[in-house]
This record gives sequence, C-alpha cells and structure tokens, in this order.
Amino acid sequence: MILAFGDNPSDKPLREAWQSFCRQLEAAGDRAFKDYNPATPLHRADAFRFLTQNLGQAFDLALETRDPQYPTLHPFCTPTRKLGGDAADFVYLQAWIDGQSVYRVSGHRGTARFINFTVQGSRPQYQPGTDIPSLHDPFGDIPEANLFGHQLDANPDGSFELYIGGPKRGSNWLPTTPETRKLFLRQGFDRWEERPAQLHIERIGMTEPKPLPTPDTLIDAMNWAGEFVVALMEDWPDHPYHYSPFVDPVNVNQFPPEAASGIDRDDQRRGRAIAHMCWQLDADEALIIEFAAHDSFWMLSNAGVFFNSLDYLYHPVSYTPARTVVDSDGMIRLILSHRDPGFHNWLDTQGLVRGNITYRNLLSDHATTFRTQRVKLADVDSALPGNTRRVSAQERISLMWTRFESVRCRYNT
Repeated sequence: MILAFGDNPSDKPLREAWQSFCRQLEAAGDRAFKDYNPATPLHRADAFRFLTQNLGQAFDLALETRDPQYPTLHPFCTPTRKLGGDAADFVYLQAWIDGQSVYRVSGHRGTARFINFTVQGSRPQYQPGTDIPSLHDPFGDIPEANLFGHQLDANPDGSFELYIGGPKRGSNWLPTTPETRKLFLRQGFDRWEERPAQLHIERIGMTEPKPLPTPDTLIDAMNWAGEFVVALMEDWPDHPYHYSPFVDPVNVNQFPPEAASGIDRDDQRRGRAIAHMCWQLDADEALIIEFAAHDSFWMLSNAGVFFNSLDYLYHPVSYTPARTVVDSDGMIRLILSHRDPGFHNWLDTQGLVRGNITYRNLLSDHATTFRTQRVKLADVDSALPGNTRRVSAQERISLMWTRFESVRCRYNT
C-alpha cells in the first residue's frame, strides 16, 4: 500500500518520473556487459563500480548544484568517483553558472604546478566543423575563455579573487556569453608536497536564500540523472573508440604515431596535448613504455576500460616528472604489469587485462615520441638497462604510503 498517494496533484508525475529513472538505471546496468568490457570478474565488477560511483553524483549534478543562481564548486572526480578519462594527478571541480550573472571565486591559490579556470559555453549536438556527436552531458560543451595559474594575480600569501562575467575587472576576470553554462577548474599536481587550492564561489548580488526544490525541479532532475547514467555507460569507451583520431582500440599496446603531437583548438584552450594508448596484457606479460625525459610538465595515468582512472589512492597508476626516475641515458621507462616487477617506475594494472593510458603534456607544444615493448614479466630485467632503478618490497610500501597521504591531502580527507 502506498499511503496517501494521490492526495496531491504532484504525486503522479513525481512517481512516474522516479519510476522512469529506475528503468533507465536498470538499462544502464545492462551496458556493463558490452563487448569492449572483457568477461572477467574484475572487469564486470569495475563496470558496475563505474556506474555506482557516478550514480552517487548524478543528483549532485542534476539537482543539488544545478541552479546557477546559487553556484557550488562540485568535486567532479575523486578517489571514489571516476569519469571522462580523468587523470589521477588532476583535481577537478565544476560549477553550473550562466551568462547573465556575475560570480566571484575566492580563496587560496595552493601550490599545484598547474591550475586552469575554464568557462564552458554551448553544448551542440555535434562538435563544431565535424560529424562527431558530442559526449553526454555534462561533457561536450565548448570552451569560451580560460585563465591559467601563471596568469592569476594572487597576493603574496596566495589569496586571490577571480570574477566571472559582467564588466571586465582587471586581470583576474573571465568573460561570459549568453551561451555560458559552466565553470570547470582543473589542478594538476607534480610533486607529492604540492597542496590544493582552497576555493569558494558565489553569485554577486545574492540577497535571498536558496529556495526549496519544487516537484517540477525534482522531475527535471530525475530526467537529467536518468539520461546521465544511461549515456555514461553508452559513451565510455565507445565514443572515444569510434570518434577520436588519437585513440586506437585495435592496435593495442602502442601509441598511435599522430598522438604524440595531437592537439586541437579546444585542447589548446585547456592548455594540454594528449596522447593515448589502449593496452591489453596477459597475466604473465609486461609492457615497457619508453620516451625521452624533457622539461615540460607531463602526466601519465592508467585507466580502466570505461576511461575511469584506476585506484590512485593506494596503487602506482600515475607518474609525473617529479615522481619518475630517469635512466642514465635520459630515457623514462615505465613498466605496466599485473605484479610488481621490482622497479621504481611500475604502472599497476590492478589485475585488469585491458585498459587505457593517457599521457598529457601541459602548457607545452613539445612532441613526445613513444616506444613500447611487450615482454614476458620474467624477461623484464633483461629488457631494461642494467642501472634502471629497482625498489625493495619495503621501499614499495614506503612509496605507497607517500602516495596515500599526499592524495588524501589533495582532497582534504
């Protein structure tokens, strides 16, 4: 028995919207069994974990932070929430905004090596100048303006104010347009000692508290959240596999040649160039990834089939210049394998047999050339230079603890 159902005119549309959302959630779960996701216990579990992690933020995006009159900086990805090819060494925040209001972001700059504020605009059905459909919401919107950390005018103690929209206000200002819908913030970390920014956002001129959501607000949120959970299970990894010129799911274990310098206009606005590799390894295999060390700020991050970063809180699944050992010949060699090979630069697969690695080169046009070598795990020693840095079991534990404590600090947990 549903007590008192029908006593209010909103009861029926609310229940129908919720039931529709539940059906969409059920349909989303069926996408866990797609061909791209290997039929192993860990891969099947990882698919449902990907879904449940994003179910946890569906209504944050669709309801709790949705009103641009009362903006909130929402932690888009965290150690327990992965989406969109997130990098293990980025911290992502987003706030829904509009092009009519004026906003202030204030706080402390922190010490992350890279920081970028981007105003995002319209989300077209197809990406401009192409026949490529846009990724699911909240992706697919077009960058309109951005500000990098080196452009931010902060006080000596790191405090600052950044205005968004309205008339120009000095250097710490980003313009908006009638199409503006989102502020996206990325912080990229190199050294473990770097600390995150402490940030707040508010709309200028707010005079009244945020109202309670109405039935219509909830119904709209349920519709958005339902579309979100279905689309994320449909688009990953299918969308980049089908449409990205820099992603090759067929010729695995090698970076496509054009990926080394691949950069488009939107990536340039975000201050990055990306190279991508799909990998596939048996339990007794390892993949050695080799490239020349250079002065740019780069990061390399391992992810699962759904482009969800692997567990970077506990496992060595990402590297940056400050945390990577360079061999005496000036080359960086990373060893991707299921078990610890005993070398410093180990990339952990966490037992998955297929996944995706993304290399990001930030604020640089340096073209990186990669070489990969697939070997038996037992033959890794002979495939590496004799002076490649080794680690003991105790040293690995120490490295794990350093990672663990530093990542927690990034998220204030």
